[in-house]
Amino acid sequence: MKKEDENYDMLAQTLHGLEEVLEKELKVLGAMNVKKGNRAVSFRGDKGFMYKANLWLRTALRILKPIHHFRAYRLDEQELYKRLSKINWSDYMTIDDTFSIDTAVHSTHFPNTKFPALKAKDAIVDQFREKTGMRPDVNTENPDITIHLHIRENECTISLNSSGDHLYKRGYRSATNEAPLNEVLAAGMIALSEWPGHGNFIDPMCGSGTILIEAAMIGCNIPAGIHREHFGFMNWQDFDQELWEKILDVSLNKEKNFFGKIIGYDTHGRTVDKAEQNIANALFEDLIEVRHGD
Repeated sequence: MKKEDENYDMLAQTLHGLEEVLEKELKVLGAMNVKKGNRAVSFRGDKGFMYKANLWLRTALRILKPIHHFRAYRLDEQELYKRLSKINWSDYMTIDDTFSIDTAVHSTHFPNTKFPALKAKDAIVDQFREKTGMRPDVNTENPDITIHLHIRENECTISLNSSGDHLYKRGYRSATNEAPLNEVLAAGMIALSEWPGHGNFIDPMCGSGTILIEAAMIGCNIPAGIHREHFGFMNWQDFDQELWEKILDVSLNKEKNFFGKIIGYDTHGRTVDKAEQNIANALFEDLIEVRHGD
């Protein structure tokens, strides 16, 4: 069996209330061992499925690949540093890669939830310095590698973030209002409405057009991440460009014709202009109509 064909555990995070929607998405996509959790759904798949999940999932915020898990009798700062130092970080990044660490900490041992991230950073930097005499840089804005640290009391799971930026950043929205609707939430609302993906669809208060665009992507069976230029896994050492392009080509060939009308209304003319701009970015000018009106 090729290494890229090996299956492993992953975790897709989502918004509260969309767990069942994401669970159904993963099953339809072909995931194995799908289990619903709190704001997350765990599953198994291989490298190709991880690529496909990042491209297709509409209600996932990001997809994590756990690389290490441990439980300590008392998980304090020294124990955390020691355990993280035992991971061979050169398996996952190089000295030239920038990295960042985000955390989800639910532990009485760490009243300052930012502290575990600092200890993790120290463990990684110190290991590279001891091996090479140099250290990788931290970049919180646009890192090459994003590491996720989940701590619940005495248990810790370290994961790689395969998505990079949150998956709700689809790449088509350039114009927004004061409180733009999250694309993942928009897709989840459509799924919960039980709209079948065909027939007429109307949003009477469309704002910048997010729900309209998500509906069009669902109706045409277009992958949610088709407009994104980058995913986190593209910076991994084992990134397979040929496999990714094959998955992309197969996914694009699944597009279908949409029969019906997708129409949006908004009372604010400037908002309608923003919606039309986003619709153009998503290449749906011929499918979605936006009108200025109550």
